[in-house]
Amino acid sequence: MIIKDIKEILPFNKIKVYAFVGPSGTGKSYRAQMVAGEKDTHFIIDDGLLIKDNEVIAGESAKKAPTKVATVKHALFYEEEEKAEIIKALKKYKPQSILILGTSDEMVKKIAANLGLPEIEEIIYITDVATQTEMETARRIRVTEGKHVIPVPTFEIKKDFSGYLLDPLQIFKSKGKGQKPYISEKSIIRPTFSYMGRFTISDLVFRQIVEYLAVQTPAIYKILKTRVENYGEGAKIYMEVTIMYGYNVMDGLKEFKEKAKKEIEKLTAMNVVELDVVAKNIYVPNEEE
Repeated sequence: MIIKDIKEILPFNKIKVYAFVGPSGTGKSYRAQMVAGEKDTHFIIDDGLLIKDNEVIAGESAKKAPTKVATVKHALFYEEEEKAEIIKALKKYKPQSILILGTSDEMVKKIAANLGLPEIEEIIYITDVATQTEMETARRIRVTEGKHVIPVPTFEIKKDFSGYLLDPLQIFKSKGKGQKPYISEKSIIRPTFSYMGRFTISDLVFRQIVEYLAVQTPAIYKILKTRVENYGEGAKIYMEVTIMYGYNVMDGLKEFKEKAKKEIEKLTAMNVVELDVVAKNIYVPNEEE
């Protein structure tokens, strides 16, 4: 769907639009939900994502883009397809207010205009909510460790960031005497354009991990076949095994699958999209040739 004139199509004129502005790496995403809460808004636009409370409801993170230039274009919603997805969600959820994050006044104004939103009512700056020391610390972590924050829990974006290094971050802050505490979960990622550069994981690595774990599983006697297909969203693994007589087949395979999935995701930062384990036969010790 090509949208030629968004303002003529969408009744967004009643939405209160706020913006949160600060240089890259100074802690905007880290503080986004706190600022949104103070403005009594449940919706945030940050780096290509539309977030409602702690849930991503539309968009794809610009932090997945291969270059910094591409992240900026993605965050501004230049592509009609990206723009249309966010607009569709806004029409569905009908927010009364929304907070847009950006690195400059010009950037947040462009985002609002590209999505057909009203003019920004108020701009909050990072210097209003963070000290110089806090901003310098955030910037140092960005530069030296390549870490970026996304203001949603890790489980919300785990599937979309297969192959990225993800860490959960829980924040508990008091806003002051008599105020409700601010509790939030966020995710830290290292995008592909960070100083670490790209990395790839061979199918052999997945195969070696699952085969090692299978050997450590008492219910599995022998591995007959292992096949790995590595897709962008994660790995699909197929195994055929011989089960040791005396073990419950279903329980043994279920335990192995759960352990293997957890271990692979921990060791490789890749999602296991599918793990099929087929018991082809049973080994009975007293029938050994």
